[in-house]
Amino acid sequence: MREQRLDAYLDEHDLESVWFARPSGFAWLTGGNNVVDRAGDVGVAAAGYDGSDVTVVTNNIEAPRLRDEELADDVAVESFDWHADGLADAVAERAAEPAAADFDVPGFEDLDVRKLRQPMTDDDVEAYRTLGREAAAAVESVARELRPGDTEQETAAALRVALSARGIESPVALVGGSERAQKYRHYTPQPVELGDYALLSVTAEKAGLHASVTRAVAFDAPDWLEERHEAATAVETQALAATQAVGQEGGTASDVFTAVQDAYAAVGHEGEWREHHQGGAAGFAGREWIATPDHDAPVHLPMAYAWNPTVQGAKSEDTVLVTEDGFEVLTTTGDWPTRSASAPDYDIEIDRPSILHSE
Repeated sequence: MREQRLDAYLDEHDLESVWFARPSGFAWLTGGNNVVDRAGDVGVAAAGYDGSDVTVVTNNIEAPRLRDEELADDVAVESFDWHADGLADAVAERAAEPAAADFDVPGFEDLDVRKLRQPMTDDDVEAYRTLGREAAAAVESVARELRPGDTEQETAAALRVALSARGIESPVALVGGSERAQKYRHYTPQPVELGDYALLSVTAEKAGLHASVTRAVAFDAPDWLEERHEAATAVETQALAATQAVGQEGGTASDVFTAVQDAYAAVGHEGEWREHHQGGAAGFAGREWIATPDHDAPVHLPMAYAWNPTVQGAKSEDTVLVTEDGFEVLTTTGDWPTRSASAPDYDIEIDRPSILHSE
């Protein structure tokens, strides 16, 4: 499937090769990881496709490790002396031209890999199922052990450890206790106690795929939390149902966003969407695109979507595979309490996570 899309891209743009050095693109093409320094946008290697073969270009420091541990046997690896060239120059010297790249290479066209990654392939879906299940297991295992006196920072550290133990990276690990979760939509963890309840939000990454999940734990929850949580799950369910309908009709992200706005109004929180982005398509990035009122990204099926509506102090979020025929929650273990949430406009019901009430 990847080769067919790449061949079509080469033909459409009259190119001889395409190159991927950003971690998400490299992982999408090779299944491997080209990251050493997470602070950089570009990895230590570039993967190219020329219509028949995949070739990886990297320096002599990384070549043996990538060949042994990250790449399939049929992927050719070409190395350059680390002190002689930069990655872009090394690729330019070796690439069949004209070429395009997802990073800055002199003389190359720009490549937007996101269009190549949608819709998802069968192999992507299988890998996603494993990642989603393991990510949810990590988050839920930490959530079940929490106490009101734990701090947000301690909880975030526990999340990262639980994910790392499963071979999963954690580019996003947010923890909001009862005070800060009400004040901020992105509750970056601080050295403050959780208090009456907590929201745990994670984006987990493995082999390039990203899965987002949020869970709520209550110790002595405020009276309004249940209502706001149910409102957020209702909006998320409406977003998922609208995603399927819009994907079947060939619509765009803005069409789904309209349904999200309507859903907020229907649950008595009109305008709440202005306080936080609502999510969108997921895959080889935390979000392949984020929906806005005028976003024209096509809605593909099958595709993973992570909608994350918030109502002050509450949030609902999972990564869900949306197909022509239904919905498969990828970030689930089957061990967390759930409730059925409906999307009346589409006559659809989906099980969504409830708040875990800790004794």
